[in-house]
Amino acid sequence: QVQLVESGGGLVQAGGSLRLSCAASERIFSNYAMGWFRQAPGKEREFVATISQSGRYHADSVKGRFTISRDNAKNTVYLQMNSLKPDDTAVYYCAVRTRTGISFQTLDYAYWGQGTQVTVSS
Repeated sequence: QVQLVESGGGLVQAGGSLRLSCAASERIFSNYAMGWFRQAPGKEREFVATISQSGRYHADSVKGRFTISRDNAKNTVYLQMNSLKPDDTAVYYCAVRTRTGISFQTLDYAYWGQGTQVTVSS
């Protein structure tokens, strides 16, 4: 059972930056995707970004502002968030897919972290 622990969330003003980290308890194969999703109050969980050896992908809503990266030696995935907006306020979750290939769907990810709150004030 892979455990994922997110960190780096917090309160920031609009236009500010945060860097989220997610450390896995064991090695994640480089061809298995690690991703970030978010869930705002009253909304469904949505895709933010994902990365594997096949490449990295970002949701249109964050493209150009957020960047996902990964350190396979540390079993860690990061999400650098710049130019934050109040609409980015949500609980951010990291997740691991245990099959090859890229997916933007929550159902295709087997392991999830507990989430970290990101709040952007206007």
